Amino acid sequence: MRALTFHGIETIKHESVPDPKIESPDDAIVKIHLAGICGSDLHVYHGREKGLDVGTVMGHEFVGEIVELGKAVRKFKKGDLVFSPFTTNCGQCFYCRKNLPCRCTLGQLFGWVQNGIGLHGGQAEYVRVPLADSTLLRAPENVLPEEALLLGDVFSTGYFCAEMAEIAPEGTYAVIGCGPVGLMAIIGARELGAKKLFAIDTIPERLALAAKFGATLIDYQKENPLAVIRDATEDRGADAVLEVVGSPAAARLAIDLVRPGGIISVAGVHNEEHFAFSPAEAYDKNLNYKVGRCPARYYMERLIPLVQKKKYDLTAIISHRLPLAEGPRGYKIFAEKLEGCTKVAVEP
Repeated sequence: MRALTFHGIETIKHESVPDPKIESPDDAIVKIHLAGICGSDLHVYHGREKGLDVGTVMGHEFVGEIVELGKAVRKFKKGDLVFSPFTTNCGQCFYCRKNLPCRCTLGQLFGWVQNGIGLHGGQAEYVRVPLADSTLLRAPENVLPEEALLLGDVFSTGYFCAEMAEIAPEGTYAVIGCGPVGLMAIIGARELGAKKLFAIDTIPERLALAAKFGATLIDYQKENPLAVIRDATEDRGADAVLEVVGSPAAARLAIDLVRPGGIISVAGVHNEEHFAFSPAEAYDKNLNYKVGRCPARYYMERLIPLVQKKKYDLTAIISHRLPLAEGPRGYKIFAEKLEGCTKVAVEP
């Protein structure tokens, strides 16, 4: 089959690799209809996350059709249209029972193979899905493939970030970063009741989408976010800051913006060794800091009814839809924010 594979920093190739095969009775083989390039893929692309084997098939966002099943799979049949979270999960371990399937004791991250061990990803013609019964969901009626793709990661992650922020209608909130997850966090915050919601970025296309989804814009190249938030809160600061960038600069801005006793909710993936603020600063602000991988499989089921209402045009964030063969160019466009890019999807 053809796939997008990792070959070192800023080097993604479209090449032939072996077709995935059933390796366990609980496996499914899914023929990919649509796959996404995620912001966390860029951590590998830029070399911020290290250890990935050369030749690993990239990607953890995908929608497709089941073409082969292991003997133990009971919930699905060949031909079912399915979508997936970015990690597999067993549905039965301690963490799965605690609604934290992203930390399943048997779980694996799609698109991560290190020292020959791991699971290839979905930016390909086919993907193997272990633990298929508890990992996959059948695509429901009135949910577009693009919407299902977003449910498997960025919409669930954005909503998770908003929920960690403990949104209340009377509060003031700031979202740092209007990439795909940040935009979904804005929708999540609005859905949870946020009325005074600010979105911070510099890219016009992303700010325009943030406004469409109901946020007040702060272009930090043109105005000081701290001054705007202070002015809106009688000099207190935001009740919660949703940080979805994953950089020291974003973390520094978050603690500057949050009020004493407030929350920093972090969905951005951080790779640095130390916090951008000191323990003393956290202590002096009575800071609540919430961070972690989204339990996407848990949120997917919860959010399907919201997607079916068509209250928000989630698919507006997909600015580029390319053939799989153009995936290497898609990575470059997304990484360098070219052509007004907000998110790239690829089709085999």
